Amino acid sequence: MEKTQVMRILDKNKIEYNTYTYEGVVSGLDVAEYLNLDKSRMFKTLVTISNTKNIYVFLVSVDSELDLKKAAQVVGEKGLDMLPSANLLNTTGYIHGGCSPIGMKKTFKTVIDESAKMHETIYFSAGKIGFQVEMHLDDLAKVIDFTLADISK
Repeated sequence: MEKTQVMRILDKNKIEYNTYTYEGVVSGLDVAEYLNLDKSRMFKTLVTISNTKNIYVFLVSVDSELDLKKAAQVVGEKGLDMLPSANLLNTTGYIHGGCSPIGMKKTFKTVIDESAKMHETIYFSAGKIGFQVEMHLDDLAKVIDFTLADISK
């Protein structure tokens, strides 16, 4: 099977993960349905920009939405907007639909919705459209720094 940058990083760090592949769907809800996976365990990676031009990464389940007000409070900003898709590749190294919290060009403050801790494992993009990884939060913490907070609505 083809390896994405995310998978190579996880392999290099000897971290266990499962991989899922899919075709023809892009939205997180459609991917969860296609793979017959629990929507509350599948997380989308969202990149925001503050009015002070700081970049923040948030993960929320695909069956919820990012609450920008709650998210701004968590990172100590007055306000946040979604980073325009046109800026995503240059900023993170990923494209819309294939954005992963692992392996971004730079390290950004990352917050995962606290609902993730209710699950033994979570799913998220493996860094390329058509690929998802499943892993434990404890293992994810070995490759990226993140905090857990109530950021969804």
